[in-house]
Amino acid sequence: MGAPALVAIDHDDYHAEHIGRTSDGRQFFLTTPFEPGHGHEGNEFVALFLFDAAGSFLEAKIDEFGPRASLDREHRNAVYEQRLRELGEVTFTRIEVAPFEVEKFGTTFGLVARAGDDEDDPWWVELHPGNYMAFTEPWDSGEYDT
Repeated sequence: MGAPALVAIDHDDYHAEHIGRTSDGRQFFLTTPFEPGHGHEGNEFVALFLFDAAGSFLEAKIDEFGPRASLDREHRNAVYEQRLRELGEVTFTRIEVAPFEVEKFGTTFGLVARAGDDEDDPWWVELHPGNYMAFTEPWDSGEYDT
């Protein structure tokens, strides 16, 4: 079947707590991706992904905070809250957005589509870095695996 045109993500109180629409109709996804510290120090981020009303990717605002071991959580939380305030009035709700990838800080960010390992395996769309949300068919379910 191939990669999806759009992936639905339902608003929840976990990884999809800050998704929805801005007052001008854009869709957004505010999250905290990370590079695990396997064999190196890792890295922590705040990422705000913006999409147009139809779900096409517009831009990514990504802030880097360094390794988790030395993370200033207060500072990261302040940046996170600032990114949320920058959106203005928002409605937290389901979004339907296209897979995308952007490179920043030498890392791939985005909702990255990938084929299954074998020919008969399904496609996946994974939130990177960190791969802490993974979506598969049906693409309109709004549900994800962690």
